[in-house]
Amino acid sequence: MKAILIGASGLIGQHLLQELLADSSVESVKLIGRRSLGLSHPKLSEAIIDFENESAYRDAISDADTIFCCVGTTQKKVKGDQSAYRKVDYDIPVRAARYAAAKGFQRYLLVSSVGADPKSSNFYLKLKGEVEAAIAAQSIPSIYFMRPSILLGARQESRIGETVGKGVMQAFSFLLLGGMRRYKPIQGKDVAKAMLRAAKGSQEGRWVWEYGEMLG
Repeated sequence: MKAILIGASGLIGQHLLQELLADSSVESVKLIGRRSLGLSHPKLSEAIIDFENESAYRDAISDADTIFCCVGTTQKKVKGDQSAYRKVDYDIPVRAARYAAAKGFQRYLLVSSVGADPKSSNFYLKLKGEVEAAIAAQSIPSIYFMRPSILLGARQESRIGETVGKGVMQAFSFLLLGGMRRYKPIQGKDVAKAMLRAAKGSQEGRWVWEYGEMLG
């Protein structure tokens, strides 16, 4: 497998990068991002681009067969600007899928969200659903959507509200049974491991993995 990883600096992306570098079946890993992570490894290369530069972005989607997309922003980072939010959470993953389809990539794996639905009245869940729909329409043989609920693990930036939410969800997660099990908190490293496992299985079609599937 020759992999491209978008969003390597985030919680899931950091874990996924380590998984990819450690796996003997992965020949190479190219990171695409706005800035270098300053890492060195025989398998590793970086393409530093402006994602709004379409030609640079298209050129960076090359020399691989699999894309892992873990990119995402927050309302705080974009200061509540929904247009800016969409540029990150929609434009970056969807353009990557379009470029990958045109170049014959075999696999695309995206970190989405539990509850993603293009018909949702919630901005975030509606956006995630629209992203999934746009990517699913591309001619890539194998596409996986990972739909975690609250993510557990150490982040680079502090999110007070999310920290409180994690504590509450962890305390009551034992009550989440049956169809509610999908809302259980999950470790970012477990999502990363699931993404690599799915890519190595590489079943053709469009697949949605929630809590149960990700924990295998």
